[in-house]
Amino acid sequence: MNLDLSGKTAIVCGSTQGIGKATALQLAKMGANIVLVARNEVKLASVQEELDNSKGQKHNYIITDFNFPAELKLRVEEFIKENGPAHILVNNTGGPPGGPAIGAKTDEYTSAFNMHLVSNQCLAQAVVEGMKSEGYGRIINVISTSVKQPLNGLGVSNTIRGAVASWAKTLANELGEFNITVNNVLPGATNTVRLQSIIETKASKTGRSIEDISNEMTNQVPMRRFAEAVEIANAISFLASPAASYINGINVPVDGGRTKSL
Repeated sequence: MNLDLSGKTAIVCGSTQGIGKATALQLAKMGANIVLVARNEVKLASVQEELDNSKGQKHNYIITDFNFPAELKLRVEEFIKENGPAHILVNNTGGPPGGPAIGAKTDEYTSAFNMHLVSNQCLAQAVVEGMKSEGYGRIINVISTSVKQPLNGLGVSNTIRGAVASWAKTLANELGEFNITVNNVLPGATNTVRLQSIIETKASKTGRSIEDISNEMTNQVPMRRFAEAVEIANAISFLASPAASYINGINVPVDGGRTKSL
C-alpha cells in the first residue's frame, strides 16, 4: 500500500490544535511538506517546530483569518506563486457555537457560511489549477456526522455542515477527471478543546456535572469513549495518500459507530 507523500505539499487549515494539528503531524511523518494555516503566529511557529522533516521536507505557515475569505484566498495564492503548487488541501475550521436552529440570529448563519463554505471555496480555487498541472489532488473537508444525522443543539453547525457536504460532492463530480478527489471526514465526539467547551456549556446550562455530561455522551458511542484527534487524522491522511486514488465523493464517519445510519 502506497502511503508515501514525499514530494507532495499539504495545506492544513486550523492546524495549531486538535484535529488540524494531529493531521499536520501525521502528513509530515508520511513525507509531505506541510503548510500550516491559522491566525496565531506564535502557535503556528510552535507547531512548525514539531513537524517531522526527516525526509528533507520544508515546512511553512500562513497567517490568516477564516472570517475574511478573500484575504485567505489571496494569502494562499501568493504562497503558491512563490513556493509552487499544493497537492493536498485539508479544510478544517472550528465549528459554530451551539444552540437551537430557531434561536440563532441570521448573522450567525452568514458568519458560519463564510468561515466554512465560502472559505473552502476560496481555498479550492486557489489550489485547483496547481493540482491539475501536477496530476494529483486531494481535497479533504473535516465536517461532522451531522451531515448524516443532525445533532441536537447544533442548529447552525448542522445547517452549514450539510451545505459543505453537498458542495464537496459537486466538486468531486467536477474534478475527478483531473485525478483530484474530494472527500469528507466526519468526526464523532473527539477529545478536543471544542468538545470540552461544548460539555462545559451544557453542564453550566443544566446544572449537571461535567463528568455526568461526558458519560452521557460516551454511552451513545458503541466504543464507549471519545475519539482522539490522531484517530481522525489517520483517516484524513489515508485519503490524502496515493492509496486512496479511487475513493472520491464520499463521507467517512470516524465516530466509533455512533451514527445510526449506514
